Amino acid sequence: MAGDGDPAERSRTVRGAHETFVSGGTVSPRVRAVVADSWRRSAAALPAADFLAPVELADAELEEYRGAHPLASVMPLFRELLGTIADDGAHLLAVCDASGRMLWVEGHRGVRSRAEAMNFVAGARWDERHAGTNAPGTALALDHAVQIFATEHYNRAVQPWTCAAAPVHDPRTGRLLGAVDLTGGDHLAAPHSLALVRATALAAEARLAERDRGGLGGVRDHELTALGQDEAMLTTPDGRRIHLGRRHSEILVLLAGHPEGLTGDRLAAELYGDRPVPPVTLRAELSRLRRLVGPLLASRPYRLCEPVETDVARVERDLEAGDVRGALRAYGGPLLPSSEAPGVCRARRLTEGRLRRAVLSGGDAWALQLWADSRWGEEDLEVWERLLAALPASAPQRAGVAAEARRLREAYAPVLRAGGATSAPRRRR
Repeated sequence: MAGDGDPAERSRTVRGAHETFVSGGTVSPRVRAVVADSWRRSAAALPAADFLAPVELADAELEEYRGAHPLASVMPLFRELLGTIADDGAHLLAVCDASGRMLWVEGHRGVRSRAEAMNFVAGARWDERHAGTNAPGTALALDHAVQIFATEHYNRAVQPWTCAAAPVHDPRTGRLLGAVDLTGGDHLAAPHSLALVRATALAAEARLAERDRGGLGGVRDHELTALGQDEAMLTTPDGRRIHLGRRHSEILVLLAGHPEGLTGDRLAAELYGDRPVPPVTLRAELSRLRRLVGPLLASRPYRLCEPVETDVARVERDLEAGDVRGALRAYGGPLLPSSEAPGVCRARRLTEGRLRRAVLSGGDAWALQLWADSRWGEEDLEVWERLLAALPASAPQRAGVAAEARRLREAYAPVLRAGGATSAPRRRR
């Protein structure tokens, strides 16, 4: 908000626009575009504009989850930079994971008590799909810093608050780790608040990079991150990050999965399937890729001539060791989800299917909840029903889980009558 702006007047203006949108779906041009887009996403995901964000983790499960999270190592930095502000009786410091799950919510007890009334607590889910427009959730959705002022929040219960948040990334792979947020009153609606959280997020990424360099001993493999993103990221042993296009992403994923190498014909089949593609097309792609990655790519057969650690391999190792929770933490989503290359599709199905079976067979409510709340598992009826069976009767989220399982069973009634499966609704839809 501009320095001479009137917060009360602005709040009234946006409140009127919010009511118009909720009742009729029309967005006033006086609403910021970033907020208008978020309202539309929120309305598509949520049944009403009055609700409480769900609390998914508590007690020992919450402690275990956040203790193992990469952002735990930079919490002292967050407290150093924002903690004194959060202790002033007017603000809260909050840190969430990449799914919008609150890991820490800290500040003066009185302010925390007010926030608890809207479930702004550690363990609650504050991504847009579960909490509507809000700074940490919208920052995650857009992957950049954002401020949300008072009545710009989609959920009416959150409209007394103003917040500013910025995403935090893994400095080596670029993977989104979560967001850091400062929440308070109308006085936060100023440029310095956004600049402060953005600077804090950058400082956290620098600290994470420094920690990585300190533990390397000068030797580290290449790292390929391809889960949950359409274009992979290759990080070299010296920390250089190479953003790969879609076809180059597919090639490196396939070669990383075949350390023995692939002939030109086999690689073409894994990439293009039965489509008639001239051999020169593949050679041209490999030539362009070699200019990016240098001597990492060898030929005759095509192979990676240095070790490449992949996020897919990490998930597989955790599953081999029986660590389903570790595998879930490492699983950023389906492998190159928009790829239609036959070899990538096969690898995607194998990894996702194996992890899903482990989650279902383990009966661990914590793991089932994480899978059900993910983008790829949000409409998986079998998982929701297994989660309902695994939850104790006193679990706070049990009523919500039962309602979601009931909704999905009704939605899938025609499929179930026809004897169909309900494990991959996202792709059918």
